[in-house]
Amino acid sequence: MDKIDEELGQLEKDIRTLKIEYEQYFGGGRSRPPNDTVWRIEQMVKRYSERGADMSYGQRFRYNNLAQTYAKYQDVFRKRMKAKEEGTVQRHFGAAARAIEQERMREAPPAPPKAPVDQPLAAAAAATPRAPAAPRRTATELVGEPGGYVVACSDPDREREKVHDLYSVLLEAKKNAGEKTDALTFENFTSFVRQKTAQLKQQAKCDAVEYAVQIENGQIKLKARVKGQ
Repeated sequence: MDKIDEELGQLEKDIRTLKIEYEQYFGGGRSRPPNDTVWRIEQMVKRYSERGADMSYGQRFRYNNLAQTYAKYQDVFRKRMKAKEEGTVQRHFGAAARAIEQERMREAPPAPPKAPVDQPLAAAAAATPRAPAAPRRTATELVGEPGGYVVACSDPDREREKVHDLYSVLLEAKKNAGEKTDALTFENFTSFVRQKTAQLKQQAKCDAVEYAVQIENGQIKLKARVKGQ
């Protein structure tokens, strides 16, 4: 594996780890914020921001997505950290939540008796750590995944929102990869999708056409195919 790909893979892992560690910190499972992980990510982001010329289109696209994801996480974490330091969460949400819960308990009917529970099995289940949920991929992050970002269209004129989302992802992906986008306008893109959809539907006698934005040979491509093929 290329060293750059390997280090970008480590950067992606560190960003996922950072999200988990911050959630543990805000939830009370950690006594200190994950400053070591932040420092590691900051060093990697800074290093590759200065090495753009050393990366391929695909690598640069992946790096830009990771850097944007990290920046979004950090913005959220800073706001939550500020709220934690100022005590706004405890003063407002905590008191309101307790009042709502107390009112609900007063109005709720008596709970039916619970069936006997196997104590050893219950204790074992409670002690088993749960795997952290995987972070959701954004549309532009899916471009770098196998298969890319996919949208199915049957009638582009009636599915303007789908066409606009597809255009936005293609435009952002090309910009992140350093490709030119001057000639890519929403009007000519819509015209292309309208004509291509009608052409493939007529040729294949199908109801819908799939469009995939993906990386091919280091470049961002838009692929059209009959849905299901």
